[in-house]
Amino acid sequence: MIDRIQWLGHGSFRIQGPPLIYINPWRVARSAFHADVILVTNDQYDHCSPADIQKLRGPDTIIVGNPAASMCLDGDVTLLRAWQSINAGPARITAVPAYTFTDHHPVSKGGVGYVISIDYFDIYYAGSTDVVPDLGHVQADIAILPVAAGQGTMSVDRTVDLVHQMKPHWVIPSHWGTIGGTKLDVHALARALDGQTTFIVPEKN
Repeated sequence: MIDRIQWLGHGSFRIQGPPLIYINPWRVARSAFHADVILVTNDQYDHCSPADIQKLRGPDTIIVGNPAASMCLDGDVTLLRAWQSINAGPARITAVPAYTFTDHHPVSKGGVGYVISIDYFDIYYAGSTDVVPDLGHVQADIAILPVAAGQGTMSVDRTVDLVHQMKPHWVIPSHWGTIGGTKLDVHALARALDGQTTFIVPEKN
């Protein structure tokens, strides 16, 4: 499964299916293949980009987002609030709370992350969040975690705490390379995890 998760830059990812899933597409190339599912975590411009979604959207694409993101998007959007789930082919997608203790992403905005359960793997995409109490209920084999702590998201130390709690087999950093975190932040997290998990530094696709 790990080789089917592709980093597209910053917080954008593609999971090769079926179903073909995009998460927070931003500054992505138009694809010859329409997405089966597009997941949007919040209404921030680098997560909710109508132009990028339009590049990938086909007549049968399922767009999933929180209520704030849905207001920015044209067409049908499947609304998910925290702990709600949908099935998309063989995948089950569950929204989980994503917020910070600063004004960057307050709980009132209703941001979400996602747990994508597919082919006997649970993939957790954190989105823009700190390590909040709700995450004590999340278990995952693969965790995609932000490194841009300057936006109020989890610091290196807090990320280490979350990995210790969640015990994923693999961790992939997100929110870096374009805006937000840098490769130095990625290496700092790798050093701090110190063998707790297999840390994957992705190449941009």
